[in-house]
Amino acid sequence: MRNEARAAERGQTSPIVALVALFAVCAGLSLYATTLGAVTPSETTNELAEPTLDRVYGEIHGGGVVSPVSLVRADRVAPEGYRVAVVLTTSDARWTNGRQPPRDAGIDADSAARPVSVAMGDGDVEWGQLRVWVWR
Repeated sequence: MRNEARAAERGQTSPIVALVALFAVCAGLSLYATTLGAVTPSETTNELAEPTLDRVYGEIHGGGVVSPVSLVRADRVAPEGYRVAVVLTTSDARWTNGRQPPRDAGIDADSAARPVSVAMGDGDVEWGQLRVWVWR
């Protein structure tokens, strides 16, 4: 019985040591949660424009040349639950898919652009820019 009492005394820790250990665990969890929150993308920093631009380009180009009349097909590749505005511009012309990007300050639209070859009506090919806006 006496050995059991001594063993029980040795198994206990002081309250200060237990509090320090608890503090270390809580600090580690807080650091982990803060780091995880910083590296996990939130909805406002969600990069949807670049992949949507690639999908729009894949949908509307033929042989490496974009035709302005094919912009109506751009809505097919919009991410689910999002709206897409597409603008194709050259030095002297501008075409859209019928939508305008939001101008409201409360709506956050993600955008991306890339240079493209544009087929003109007279058979010429001009350099242009394909720009995409994505928003909810």
